[in-house]
Amino acid sequence: MANFSKVTLGGLLDLTAENYPNNEALVYPDYGLRYSYQELREVCNKFAKGLLSLGIKNNENVAIWATNVPEWVIAQYGSCRTGAVLVTVNTHFKSFELENQLRQSDATTLIMTEGVKSDEYMQMIYELCPELHLCRAGELVSERLPFLKNVIMIGNEKHPGMFTWNEIIEMGEAVSDGELADRMAELKSDDVIHMIYTSGTTGVPKGVMLTHHNIINDAIKTAECMKLSSADRLCIPVPFFHCFGCVAGTMCCIATGATMVVPSKVFNPEQTLQVIENERCTALHGTPTMFIMELDALGIRNFDISSLRTGIVAGASCSPEVMKKIVEVMKVEEILIAYGLTEASPGITTSRTDEPLELRIFTAGRALPGVEVKIFDPDTGQEVLSGVQGEIRARGFNIMKGYYKMPEETDEAIDRDGWLHTGDLGVMDENGYLKINCRMKDVILRGGENVYPKEIENFLTAHPAIKDAQVIGIPSVKYGEEVMAYIQLKEGCTLTQKEVRMFCKGRIASCKIPEFISFVDSYPIGGSGKVLKYKLREMAIETLGLPGCRQNRLSDIDVSLGEVSATVPG
Repeated sequence: MANFSKVTLGGLLDLTAENYPNNEALVYPDYGLRYSYQELREVCNKFAKGLLSLGIKNNENVAIWATNVPEWVIAQYGSCRTGAVLVTVNTHFKSFELENQLRQSDATTLIMTEGVKSDEYMQMIYELCPELHLCRAGELVSERLPFLKNVIMIGNEKHPGMFTWNEIIEMGEAVSDGELADRMAELKSDDVIHMIYTSGTTGVPKGVMLTHHNIINDAIKTAECMKLSSADRLCIPVPFFHCFGCVAGTMCCIATGATMVVPSKVFNPEQTLQVIENERCTALHGTPTMFIMELDALGIRNFDISSLRTGIVAGASCSPEVMKKIVEVMKVEEILIAYGLTEASPGITTSRTDEPLELRIFTAGRALPGVEVKIFDPDTGQEVLSGVQGEIRARGFNIMKGYYKMPEETDEAIDRDGWLHTGDLGVMDENGYLKINCRMKDVILRGGENVYPKEIENFLTAHPAIKDAQVIGIPSVKYGEEVMAYIQLKEGCTLTQKEVRMFCKGRIASCKIPEFISFVDSYPIGGSGKVLKYKLREMAIETLGLPGCRQNRLSDIDVSLGEVSATVPG
């Protein structure tokens, strides 16, 4: 596969539709939906015209808040034909997080579903924008979200102040093919086309701006490492709002003519295995937690998944034992590990299908073709020798354009020589194989979700009885890591673990709610006055009787391959 230096996402879909017009592009067994590549291009064109009819401009930010429904893929490859920047919203978000992201991203349009459970999303958006009850669709004037004008509800049920999906499609009928072609001709490969949010130890969300060039070439190189071709059928149970789903998943298929098979709107292990059997999928992506649940399901019922050949495990730390089971029990003999960050589109390193199993289990592989990876002493900034630990830095086609409206943070992340500072510590051997030893960034990788302690700490300290909170990640067999909070109470106040969790419930995502809570009078403090979180972690491991904690960081390609974040034993 060539390096597509000048191709846009819309152009890539066009090339694939021309080369493989009758190949199955998108399959949703639950919906009875099967699109060929020619049909997928046609439906994406219809949605793109609908956005043009709304007045969506090139470089305008359009957010999507939805589970893995067919419209997600259509929105991804339809919006890119207009030049709109797709802003992906985590499906676990509650109103506080949704408001922050929509405000910071300046999104003018929100595409959404009613919710994972009943109409929870709809309730939240009406809470944030009560003006929707009284305005006509497309004429929203929101006090809390001043940029937001359009809300598009996926489905045909009409709601006050919102467009339905079909209304957008119908509106697009007034837009000519020529108008759409003219817009596509304006687009350039170095334009930003996706904005995926990540966060560091500050807990301040940052919109990672990724260009056509970034993600197309990252997907192509990742597909090359998997040996993915137009004959493959990739099962994608990972969420689309992460890079794992929308780059290492859908885009790897678009780049090769492979088939996207989506087993369900939200992950279900039995349903995933049944779809692999029925559709004869040859590749499977997933977080370690997903694979563990699939292995458990295989222990209860036999599924014929003998068609599987390859795939990627990413998103959290994966033990060698689980990797071996994926190969030995599931027979995914060419399974890969990947490492990266959302800021790297997301892949930085990955193993290859023809490498020895030991390398694919115990390392994060080698740099993607066209990407430089080096290890630097974080204090001196000098490159270290093979076998010496240092900060992992990457440079190449995959590095983001920057953080949206955050120039200082961008300059901190990418130095003047173009190196992305990952904040992760690792060791590279003389053959270029990378091992991740620990992370400098204070991020908890829980079941494929990137959880940021500072964000939870800030939230907890808003409770009137809490003086301070320190949040850490502790080892978990099922999730890789679990959230634990050490809490100091204000003098004279009392609080129970249950009350803390009730305070969190419905206000922050469930993956961020502490599973373990300990009330303390003080924290271990270092010479600089900082709280020694590694001491808190040691205390928790000893008190709870847990095994030693691996300090692993896999990509942010949430795969976070963030936020692809891959999993690798240290």
